Amino acid sequence: MGLWKLLTTNVQDLKLGQGVEVVKTGSEAAKAVLDLAKAVNEQKSKLSDLKPYVEQISSLLDVLNSPLGQVAGAVIPFAPIALTMIKLIIDQTQKELNLEQCVALVSQAAYLESFQALLKEQPELIDKLNQSPASDAVARQIKKLGEQELDEREAKKAIVYFHESKLAASFNEVLQQRLQEAGLEAAKAEILTEQVARKTDEYLLSSLVETGDKVKQLVQWYSAGGKEQLEKYLSLEDYLEQQIKPKPEEKIFDEKEITFRDLYVPLQVRPVDEKGKPVGDEKEQIEEWVIKMINDSDKKQKVLFIQGEAGRGKSVFSRMFANRVRRELHPSFTPILIRLRDLRVLANNLTETLENQLETFDFVSSDSGWLTDKKTRFLFLLDGFDELLLEGRATGGLQEFLQQVESFQNNSHHRFLVTGRPLALQGIERLIAQTKCLKRVELQPMDNAIRETWLNKWETKVGTQETTEFQEFLQACPEEIKDNLAREPLLLYLLARTHREKHFNAQMFAGAEGIKAKIRIYDESIKWVLKKQREDLNQDLTGLESEYLREFLTEVALCVVQSGNESANIKMLEVRIKDTSDRMTKLIQQAREQNSLEKVKDEKVLNNLLTAFYIKPASGKQDGSMEFVHKSFGEFLFAERLVNSFCDWTDQVTKRNRQEDSVSKEVMDKQVYDLLGYGNLTPEIVEYLMGLLAEKSEFDNQCYVKLFRRLEDFYLRWCDGEFIDAPPETEILPLFKKEQLKKLLPEREKHLGLRQVDVYTGLNVLIVLLELHRYAKSKDDLKDKINFYPCGQLDKKVDFDNNRLLCIIGYSQCLGAYTYNQILKFFLSGANLRGADLSGADLSGADLRGADLSGAYLSGAYLRGADLSGADLTRADLSDADLSGADLSGADLSGANLRGADLSGAYLRGADLSDADLSGADLSGADLSGANLSGADLSGANLSGADLSGANLQEIKWIYSIGWINARGLDRAINIPSELVQCN
Repeated sequence: MGLWKLLTTNVQDLKLGQGVEVVKTGSEAAKAVLDLAKAVNEQKSKLSDLKPYVEQISSLLDVLNSPLGQVAGAVIPFAPIALTMIKLIIDQTQKELNLEQCVALVSQAAYLESFQALLKEQPELIDKLNQSPASDAVARQIKKLGEQELDEREAKKAIVYFHESKLAASFNEVLQQRLQEAGLEAAKAEILTEQVARKTDEYLLSSLVETGDKVKQLVQWYSAGGKEQLEKYLSLEDYLEQQIKPKPEEKIFDEKEITFRDLYVPLQVRPVDEKGKPVGDEKEQIEEWVIKMINDSDKKQKVLFIQGEAGRGKSVFSRMFANRVRRELHPSFTPILIRLRDLRVLANNLTETLENQLETFDFVSSDSGWLTDKKTRFLFLLDGFDELLLEGRATGGLQEFLQQVESFQNNSHHRFLVTGRPLALQGIERLIAQTKCLKRVELQPMDNAIRETWLNKWETKVGTQETTEFQEFLQACPEEIKDNLAREPLLLYLLARTHREKHFNAQMFAGAEGIKAKIRIYDESIKWVLKKQREDLNQDLTGLESEYLREFLTEVALCVVQSGNESANIKMLEVRIKDTSDRMTKLIQQAREQNSLEKVKDEKVLNNLLTAFYIKPASGKQDGSMEFVHKSFGEFLFAERLVNSFCDWTDQVTKRNRQEDSVSKEVMDKQVYDLLGYGNLTPEIVEYLMGLLAEKSEFDNQCYVKLFRRLEDFYLRWCDGEFIDAPPETEILPLFKKEQLKKLLPEREKHLGLRQVDVYTGLNVLIVLLELHRYAKSKDDLKDKINFYPCGQLDKKVDFDNNRLLCIIGYSQCLGAYTYNQILKFFLSGANLRGADLSGADLSGADLRGADLSGAYLSGAYLRGADLSGADLTRADLSDADLSGADLSGADLSGANLRGADLSGAYLRGADLSDADLSGADLSGADLSGANLSGADLSGANLSGADLSGANLQEIKWIYSIGWINARGLDRAINIPSELVQCN
């Protein structure tokens, strides 16, 4: 029996009037529904008053025959129709309605209430809808809804998961047709229809609860769960209202008027492959791309990953898009925004991890099935993958966390969107390649149109004159700033903000290129802020010079970075200042004395000093912690803190008519452990570090040489175990740093023991030495004075130890099996590793461009995906090495032993493989175009799918069983042996 007939049977059985009205269609049926609603609203208490309207309609959804804007604007609610009819029928028949009858009526009213509410929340949609009634074809479809069959099982399913029920499918089909007919585009009509169905869950539940004990069967079946479910929905709505909705309205840094919404412009994204390389030239608007992906059923098991460099706008996008999802896609998707820098504990599975992070919200804490409830579908926006630092986990927890997300996504109806810097994924390429779980795109710099939109928004806030002058300023800047850096959202804002404050002029950036230009923007921005801060703090506070405040700020950065790159406790800052800076200690004491007559705590004085646009209280922390508003500020200032110490280490003083180091060897050793014994230097910090040294005019060539020699001396003594094996009567420096961290960062004690502190210190010194070596090679007046050999110089047998780096790798295993590679892989380009023994070492994905590995032992080494372009590998032993997917273009492999090596998919374009032993090697799919293979031994090698176009095959050694059949470009190779030509 149809659902409306099922219900109206009770009305007809009462024989309240003579004859039965003919069921209407189209606009007449719609009018009957509205008249019925009006009668209910007028509180007519007799069923006979309602019967004429009931018998003219096929269902309450007949109202969709009206112009849809009229439905949205109706002031008479639909829910009371269902409740009134149920109660009147029960009262006048003294019969209980069955479950199917209740659900049949209440679901229609709830669906209409949901539709009405969503249209009112999105008035721009109403403007798109025309004022035409339903066509005859759609009207017939609407009428058929009253004939929908409904059994008890489907009724129960509709109560629990309405949006997955047959009722919802039928209602949705008609509503989507009606919306498209009314002028809404198909994609938007589909999204809105799904939203209506999902929101109906909420209205249906509350309406059924209101029927109370009038429907005993329903109450018995549903038990007391209705109230709890309703509370869950309310808690979720509170989260959206309190945590997501305000995000766009928060002020940018310390702005008084300008919010994120005021300046936000959606950027474009470009697809990238599993290795992070761009795919094609197509670009899409970021928000539209995400919406397309989450609504694509073929991509439902993919984790969306949006990568972008520092300051590209990942976090601002996350907060803005989360609110758009709340506003436009909820409840089809409900946004949950999590800053991954706040995630400190990784549980055994993602459910526990998320519950630990969201435990303060009632919809999580009161419902153990919040993630399995099919009525709710979350879109988790996990912002800052590179800021995830989980102690005691390999790769800082990145791989483990991504595995949890991937595993959960495969078996869940929820979706995940992750943002982060691309370098964060370079340590886990194998996982990405194996699982293919990520759908990756990269944020693109602002193009001219997007930047123009941003400038128009800026003009709205600061006025036409200031904006015009700022544009003129940009045009006068070097190309690096005008055409590159000023297309990054963060740097564009810093430029505009500081120009507005009359601090910037184009001459400040004269000659600045690459990282130097970015450094000058940060440097000048901080100078302006410190000047402003000094004026705001206390005009009468003598000694409060900007250089002291800047020194103080670099110490803050050190605390933040050593705490895990996220936030630091003010108490740690207090202790460090007292231990390391007499000037700042005296300054705080003076501030305390001049601040007021009452005793002022150090913490209060520090809080005043920390009041600036780049620092804020750490969210979710109750212990007086602080964090930089953007991670890159902390990285830049920590690099500056290192540079300050480097300068101290190169200073000399005159004593007794001779020059001595102002910082003794013993003091420097301790400072090295203090600065570098916390964790690893990141590529971003190192880039700032080298750029700052280059910008420091007083740091001349003599300083570079002095710094190099002192750090090299430290490195060699560290390799010999001098510090970790120091006798008990002397200060054991790894122990000093361990105890310091235990006192200041007790949460890190468990994972930073003596060995870990010692390893991090040595690896970081090694990184700086590698960078100094690479920098010197680019300078004619330094390249002969600075030469770093990690294993010593091969032709100086006394100093040479071919196992030194391999021993360091083994020692570093205490950090995790592959952690050493994740730390060092970015810094090995141009390294002098001639004759080094690295057999069996894992250097997969390492940057070894231009490295000297001639005569090195790399047998069985893992170099999968490594960049060895231009490297010198002459006579190197690479037998059985894994070089699959490696970039060896332009590399010199002449005379190298590549017997049995895996070179599948490797890039060997233009490589010199003359006289190389490639017997038994796997070269399938390799790019050998233009390679020199003269004299190479290819016996038993697999060349299927390899590209040999332009390759020199003169005097190669080969056998007839070799797999040449599927080789490509063989006809374009040169000096092909005649026997080979005959065989092919």
